[in-house]
Amino acid sequence: MDYFIDILNKIRGDYVDIFFEERLINQFQMEENKIQKCSTTFEKGIGVRLIKDNKIHYAFTNDLTKKGIDEIIFSLRNANSLGKNTNLNKLIQQKVDKNFFIKNDPQQINLKDKIKIIKRANAVAWQESENIKQVKVLYADYKQKIKIANSDGYFTDEERIYTLFLIHVIAYENGVIQTGYEATGGLKGFEIFDECDYEGLAKKAAKRAVMMLNAKRIKGGRMPVVISSEAGGTMIHEAIGHGLEADLVHEGLSVYKDKIGEKVASDLITVIDDPTIPNMRGSYIFDDEGTPSHRTVLVEKGILINYLYDKYNALKEGKSSTGNGRRQSYEYYPIPRMSNTFIAPGNHSPEQIIHSIEQGFFVKKMGGGQVNTVTGEFVFEVQEGYTIEKGEIGDPVRGALLIGTGQEILKNIDMVGNDLGFSIGTCGKNSQGVPVTDGMPTLRIPEIVVGGQT
Repeated sequence: MDYFIDILNKIRGDYVDIFFEERLINQFQMEENKIQKCSTTFEKGIGVRLIKDNKIHYAFTNDLTKKGIDEIIFSLRNANSLGKNTNLNKLIQQKVDKNFFIKNDPQQINLKDKIKIIKRANAVAWQESENIKQVKVLYADYKQKIKIANSDGYFTDEERIYTLFLIHVIAYENGVIQTGYEATGGLKGFEIFDECDYEGLAKKAAKRAVMMLNAKRIKGGRMPVVISSEAGGTMIHEAIGHGLEADLVHEGLSVYKDKIGEKVASDLITVIDDPTIPNMRGSYIFDDEGTPSHRTVLVEKGILINYLYDKYNALKEGKSSTGNGRRQSYEYYPIPRMSNTFIAPGNHSPEQIIHSIEQGFFVKKMGGGQVNTVTGEFVFEVQEGYTIEKGEIGDPVRGALLIGTGQEILKNIDMVGNDLGFSIGTCGKNSQGVPVTDGMPTLRIPEIVVGGQT
């Protein structure tokens, strides 16, 4: 720890922190029935952040010699030579009573066993139909060791192990191209392949791509929509999640600015961000500033009660960090980010919700989406959708989009399911990607614009 104390004592400012990281990433990709990529990368580096007069100064290096560290210190001294001196003699190590148990460290698993799973998933997808034209299977495992020290006198360290498996299938027939996608992973080891049916995921992705080839195009318009808990959490992530990140709020780039205490959603809606859920993709013990992770209720029964804070934005507003300061690597300073974000379950069964619709649209799988956080306007693609006829799921349809504003949709939701489904992803913001999980129960929206054929 003396190494960190020495750096902290040489930089003056309102607040200083150090982020040290080692990363080892193994990645394999199969495409065109061949292993096209097999790589192992190792990176190690350090980043130092200085906050002075509400401004951030950041420097990083992968040169961990005295010369490299001295260059960082010199650059930050030039940025701000005035300010309080830290004068630390020791660092207090933060410890919390939580741990995410990893059963099988993927870096201890034989390479042949990893390749075997990739090849088997690839074969299952190709067997589904002669209309399958492309299959891509990706496997990655990631070990990250981090150490964080700050001028408040605290020190943390953590080891994170992530494993990721995904499959992407393209089907083609008579000029029509459709895709199917499935993924699994988390803050877990190789045990993900004991916990999930990876062959089933490959088959599911292939079936979706093939089925949608012959699906009719949906007729667009305003209609009732049921979004399944299987659909993935794209809507919650994009429609409200980013708008509750404190940096966007502070900069006036969120429709939820100055809305604390106001009604922003239906009474049925409670939104939670919780990195403490064991072994999910957005989970962590400490965030990337060394703040212990904890559950944050953002919206409670429709009322906005909190934003997601890192230390910098919390300091500016006289708040406490919610433990959501995250970064892609030592090359970036932390910013407020989501972790495991979801809508809490309600009281209705999914079947009750579907049966309540005489005629409408059922979303089983969401695709990508875009949102304007300033206005809340969004457009989401639907990867797998069906008509609802007389309270029953009907024929598959393709080419559907969900169009609206987050605040309008959240206020209009009038039935919330007692189920809860999660999807994983990598969230991009400010050129940084971090692992996240998004979730929601089955929801009924009485009216929303569904884009399609006119």
